[in-house]
Amino acid sequence: MYPQDYRYSKDHEWVRDEEDTVVVGITDFAQSELGDVVYVELPEVGATFETDDEVGTIESVKAVAEVYTPLAGEVVEINEALVDGPEKVNDDPHGEGWLFQLRVSSPGQADQLMTAEAYEAFIQSEG
Repeated sequence: MYPQDYRYSKDHEWVRDEEDTVVVGITDFAQSELGDVVYVELPEVGATFETDDEVGTIESVKAVAEVYTPLAGEVVEINEALVDGPEKVNDDPHGEGWLFQLRVSSPGQADQLMTAEAYEAFIQSEG
């Protein structure tokens, strides 16, 4: 169910490695827990963050949840399509519902996150 080539955080974000940047989104588990997403606040392009910094929020019909960056780095792109279509987070959380792209401050950081198999075991242990 979870893409095997992604890495996952305990805060339910995923990371897809793309050369010198990574794409970040929230997992299917996170979006299903939130319910229908109605608004997404994303970080500014050019902003820099440390690992686990709060970078934005996701508002759903059930709650408002903070979004944390699982890796340190500079935001180089945000998913502008979410401004008019926040439901993409629900419809395709591991694809078109991505949140932002980050130029990581040190290569290899993503290797410290969970594999898909480890993340699935993690969410089962929480449930």
